[in-house]
Amino acid sequence: MKKYLTQFKPFLIFISTFFAAYILLTIAYKFYLDSFKTTDVDGITYVVGKNVYQLMNLFNCDIKINESISNAWLEVWYNKKYVIRIVEGCNAVSIFILFFSFILAFSGKLKTTVLYILFGIMFIYVLNVIRIALLAVLLFYFPEQKHILHGVLFPLIIYGAVFILWVIWINKFSKYAT
Repeated sequence: MKKYLTQFKPFLIFISTFFAAYILLTIAYKFYLDSFKTTDVDGITYVVGKNVYQLMNLFNCDIKINESISNAWLEVWYNKKYVIRIVEGCNAVSIFILFFSFILAFSGKLKTTVLYILFGIMFIYVLNVIRIALLAVLLFYFPEQKHILHGVLFPLIIYGAVFILWVIWINKFSKYAT
């Protein structure tokens, strides 16, 4: 048994670090979400909506984002047409948690790990804001393509970007890179 524990030690350390970080951050995020009423938009989702508005405003888009009166989401109106809603799942926090947990599990030097996590989360956040803005515009022009755009293309883009960040991390910065 000791032989196997020694042989698989790097994998066991990775798996335990990953799941410990993932579970702890998910629980902390759940406590954060539970601090809001079920009909209120959480603060992070609200900021994402504000940033989507600011981005689209930069391009002189006719954009309006309103908090729903009876539901916990933001309504996005583009060219005076309701096109999408921004819900808690659109704020990318679950992706941040996944990204953070993976990088931590494959950590490298402390400073490099912290900086990569911070810049990675900022990159994912900006990409997510762009994703929501583009989705609003594309769904205005191509509403019949909602499934392919929202269900396939845009998740592929954001998760693909996270995967590329992971590959870069493992090959360039983690302690396993050498």
